[in-house]
Amino acid sequence: MHGFIIFGDYCHHCEDCADEMSKWLMEGKIQYKEQIADGLVALPDAFIGQLEGKNSKSSW
Repeated sequence: MHGFIIFGDYCHHCEDCADEMSKWLMEGKIQYKEQIADGLVALPDAFIGQLEGKNSKSSW
């Protein structure tokens, strides 16, 4: 097993990666879901929910 830090070990690829990822997002090849917690009042519940996995795909 070999660990790496993307911004340290592969920083020279960051611009290429951002270009490719942006292209894939625009083409619909990468899709994502998001959950939005509205306001600071919702922050504690959102954080706890994240730790409990309530923001994962399985909870949608």
